Amino acid sequence: MRKKWLGLSLSLMLAAGIAGCGGNDSSDKSSTTNGKSDGSVAAPSADKGQPVQLKYWTDDRHDQEYIKELINKFNDTNGDNIQVELTVMSENYTQSVDIAFSSNQAPDVLRLKSANTSEFVKKGYLTPIDGYLTNDMKTKFGSLLIDNVNRFEGKVYSLANTGLTMRLVYNKDIFAKAGIENPPVSLQEMVDDAKKITEVGKSEGIYGFALNFKNPKQAFDRSIREILSLSGYQGLGFDMKTGQFDFAPYSQVIEYFKQMHKDGSILPGAETLDIDPLRAQFAAGKIGMYLSFSTEPGVYKDQFPTDIKWAGTLAPTLDGQIKGTSEIVSAGTWLGISAKSMHQEAAWKFMQYMYGDDVLKTYHEKGFGIAIVPSILEQAKNPEIGGMEGFLVGEHDSLWPASPNVTPEGSNYADAFFKYMIAGGDSKTITADLNARYNAALSKAVEKGEITVTPNPGFDSSKPQDK
Repeated sequence: MRKKWLGLSLSLMLAAGIAGCGGNDSSDKSSTTNGKSDGSVAAPSADKGQPVQLKYWTDDRHDQEYIKELINKFNDTNGDNIQVELTVMSENYTQSVDIAFSSNQAPDVLRLKSANTSEFVKKGYLTPIDGYLTNDMKTKFGSLLIDNVNRFEGKVYSLANTGLTMRLVYNKDIFAKAGIENPPVSLQEMVDDAKKITEVGKSEGIYGFALNFKNPKQAFDRSIREILSLSGYQGLGFDMKTGQFDFAPYSQVIEYFKQMHKDGSILPGAETLDIDPLRAQFAAGKIGMYLSFSTEPGVYKDQFPTDIKWAGTLAPTLDGQIKGTSEIVSAGTWLGISAKSMHQEAAWKFMQYMYGDDVLKTYHEKGFGIAIVPSILEQAKNPEIGGMEGFLVGEHDSLWPASPNVTPEGSNYADAFFKYMIAGGDSKTITADLNARYNAALSKAVEKGEITVTPNPGFDSSKPQDK
């Protein structure tokens, strides 16, 4: 499967992913001083004077033990008398960064994601790393330098490590109990399967389908986005060919979700369901299927251990035919250097260490994320987590161009469509209204110079990574 991925010609385009990393749903803050997990301060070297102190901030919790090990090793072995302090915060990370920069207490190195990099660059928080890149690093990461993701106005601010694939997650035991031999490949099959499962399992509290509808945008961005990209459409409502928003394909998918709700196939109370309670219900064998990211195997290994037989597979499409590619999201960025750091040279040495082959390879093999760097995929073994085999990058996965992020007046597309799904209405009117409001917001952003949009009439959804 990795060989098929390596056959793809990666380009300079990537989808701006939904923020979300497995295990980040609960808040926590912890730190290690100078890389020592017991909080002790490493003694300064007698012959080198006081060490250079670096602060690294991240909002990832799922990999923090591994990162602590890496930092401890770096602190103990680097020959430049550099000591790194790790701070992990999964709640209000962006706001904490804002406060730190405004009060001159900014960290030296930051964890970057597609959801925050653009804003951090606009606010002047990050420094370009072009001058530090060696020829080897340019070769290693060059095909993954993405405009408006990790490269802005020709300057590079971060490098890729991993990405998230999206899949249909399903309970094999429940499918067998309902007499369903294979997971659905079309949306109509998904509707039919959800109904069969509910009919067979309702007396035991088992339902065919669920999503974390407490936050409709999170729910749809981990499900409809995937369905549309495989069906040949950009998953967030933007039309690459015209350079305009068009929610007509989105509304087609919503009709099937609406039917499942009408059939009573969706877990009761899903309107107030968050992602972790959903996962707990799935682990308990109460949900037939849902859609989510490649973080799920780690969740069911550590957060919600389960004995059920489950797997991940490609999402169904509108008509059962694969006309596009499954979008790899939240890729393109990992670490960045603060523009206010007094020790940028030292920060780069730490960053260079973290982007080493051994670190990236082990990160993938431990299942903290799915590597997208071609040279790492070529040498890495499959992750050591059950269920991950269904999420590995394959021939139907690829990087998509970044779509513009705008804020329209009134409700967003997810809230509008979710209301229709639950309460009904006129889908054509809703779609036309969304198109008008989103394109008006897009025009304003373009006029202000905040966004640049270039229509691509020749865009091929089966090869979105090609220019």
